[in-house]
Amino acid sequence: MSRKKKNITLEKVLIEDYAAEGRSLARVDGKVYFVEQVVPGDVVDVRLTKNKKDWGEGWPLHFHSYSEKRVDPFCIHFGTCGGCQWQMLPYDLQLQYKQKQVQDNLKRIGKVQLPEILPIIGANKTTQYRNKIEYTFGTEEFLTKDAFAKRKEEAMSTPSGAGGESRPGAAGFHAKGFWDKVVDIQTCYLQAEPTNEIRLAIKKFAIQNNWSFYNLREQHGFLRTMQVRLCETGEWMANIVVGENDEEKIEKLMQFVLQQFPHITSLLYTINTKRNDSLHDLDPVVYYGKGYVIEQLEDFRFKIGPKSFFQTNTRQGEALYRITREFAELTGSQTLYDLYCGTGSIGIFCSRDAGKIIGVEMIDAAIDDARKNAALNHLDKTHFYAGDVIKICDDDFFARHGRPDVIITDPPRAGMHEKLVQKINEMAAPTVVYVSCNPATQARDLALLDEKYTVTKIQPVDMFPHTLHIENVVQLKLR
Repeated sequence: MSRKKKNITLEKVLIEDYAAEGRSLARVDGKVYFVEQVVPGDVVDVRLTKNKKDWGEGWPLHFHSYSEKRVDPFCIHFGTCGGCQWQMLPYDLQLQYKQKQVQDNLKRIGKVQLPEILPIIGANKTTQYRNKIEYTFGTEEFLTKDAFAKRKEEAMSTPSGAGGESRPGAAGFHAKGFWDKVVDIQTCYLQAEPTNEIRLAIKKFAIQNNWSFYNLREQHGFLRTMQVRLCETGEWMANIVVGENDEEKIEKLMQFVLQQFPHITSLLYTINTKRNDSLHDLDPVVYYGKGYVIEQLEDFRFKIGPKSFFQTNTRQGEALYRITREFAELTGSQTLYDLYCGTGSIGIFCSRDAGKIIGVEMIDAAIDDARKNAALNHLDKTHFYAGDVIKICDDDFFARHGRPDVIITDPPRAGMHEKLVQKINEMAAPTVVYVSCNPATQARDLALLDEKYTVTKIQPVDMFPHTLHIENVVQLKLR
């Protein structure tokens, strides 16, 4: 072990096992270390970022040898944009590690009695699976050390005055760990074409017109971000976000995009002069088309606007919802409560097998979308309410709508508020289905639900190949 200015490096460490959240595990002198960007079988020098009494964290400073389990990443931007952390792992091994992550979290954190966990459902399509992507235009391009050295050499070899060092910026994704730097993406494999074609065409057109890219530190510039949504129905939507209210530039840009990509069904722009990129308090302007797209799960149709939430992987979202519906064990007459219902997609997907659907969600705009989606599918058995579940679901509410026979809850990564878990225990529905994108917080909540419920089925689903993210569906039965 070497030390320099309090920086501690562990030398020739064998990475032994996968830990969780994209990190792997090593043991040195009986102490556990969690290491990023490595896989079991790698032998590395580890630079420590945390060094506690019983454990430490670090990252690889130097590789002495690579694991036989590694495969070559298919993307040249692997390791810099941070979007696909596991491209160096074969997909079957990714699935094994995700299954292990679910198992370890539920046992270590939940500490409740568990049935055997069903084998993870992998994705048939491991690239070009996202229906939505957001790109960033920035003045500060992120460069690796090798790329920086090459860029510097090119600049030095350029005759004075030739403008070799002048670059307008980058169009792509934020670099991992750098909020103000953008990786200039050539080809992203997360979404089907024309996603790269649209981004690169807009970038080239902006450079030709000498339009500025957005400076994240100084908070100014014209081109800021762009969302592209491609639906299984064949509908496309692009929302281009600009940092200046310049009608002439906007008109010229919109005309160019429509001319180059005539298959776009909805083209919008949004003017954002705030300090953050959030669109929830902004009003996108429909330049062409109806301003939304229609996506389909089985034969259910969903209207998706520029600010709507929808499962990002349509085909795996369909698989996730089928498992959820199966775990709900609906027979046609039950009252189903859909908590954190969002735009109503899970409740609507389960609607044919339920007597009544009651959806509750905090965000007003999402409830508006849920009602529109119910109307789009000609449903009269769905009822959606905006507000806090803890406050809404009182005795009067139950008297009007009936107590739940089945509860489906699909909270964000932070899991459910403890008061909501207590409320579910009070509701005492015979069946609860808990859909989670974070098995750690799900396990915490299962421990609280253990007061009234027994875990009866567990099904992991991989929604995002080549990433560390994992979805998990749990069925619970009232004791």
